[in-house]
Amino acid sequence: MSEVRHTPVAPTRAQRLPSGARIDAHRHDDHQIVYAGRGVLSVTTSAGSWVAPATRALWVPADTVHAHQAHGDLELHLVGLPARENPLRLDSPTVLSVSPLLRELIIAYSRTADDNGPERGRLLAVLLDQLRISVRQPLHLPTPADPLLRTVCDLLRADPADNRTLAELGREVGASDRTLSRLFSGDLGMTFPQWRTQLRLHRALVLLAGQTPVTLVANQCGWSSTSAFIDVFRRAFGHTPGAHRSREAVAGSEPGTNAGGHPSSASGPAPTAVRSERDDLG
Repeated sequence: MSEVRHTPVAPTRAQRLPSGARIDAHRHDDHQIVYAGRGVLSVTTSAGSWVAPATRALWVPADTVHAHQAHGDLELHLVGLPARENPLRLDSPTVLSVSPLLRELIIAYSRTADDNGPERGRLLAVLLDQLRISVRQPLHLPTPADPLLRTVCDLLRADPADNRTLAELGREVGASDRTLSRLFSGDLGMTFPQWRTQLRLHRALVLLAGQTPVTLVANQCGWSSTSAFIDVFRRAFGHTPGAHRSREAVAGSEPGTNAGGHPSSASGPAPTAVRSERDDLG
């Protein structure tokens, strides 16, 4: 992200992006809510990447240099907020759970960007109230600063199905597993199994958005079995990969994501955090 575009006002709008489309590195003087009504959206900064399907939204604080990428046919909804308006008191990008009500509020507000009437002001007030009670999701994949650790992480990014132990990876890069373990904890704030699980979940979301069969997703992401993948996915997102795909399809066909009509219901129960060593079941 060497060339950074500065757009002072964070836009509020709805737009479609084809799979693979990118919005290059840029920053705003405002905060922004970024939501994919359909498809999967990834946001990248110098600190790492965040992935959000249709049941999640991303909070991007003011002055954060970030880039977007669409996975699957993406329906993108953007809501810009003045820097003084920070209902979450967050200064770093964060993935948030999206309830059915919050989903409809974001969609409605982003589609009426030119309306400055009192009704829209009340709509925003309710939207901000819903944001305040949104559950934060552990879907951040941090980028290492240490060159040695970056080499190890790049190996796994290239092949998430690589099941080598930390000791085996260490031998390839010329470091002990103890050294690498200390770097994961100190540089990234998580253990090696936790980071690899996050990487695999990120890749799984991208593959599911591309309609890859669940069994093949499990194999390409390195889980020892489809059932192991389903178990980790359910604990991370509150539903199975198959149900996730159904939710994505419903989100894409709901009147709420196309032209007016009845509210959609694309959000599931709040998941448990993916922070356990045993989550890496490969």
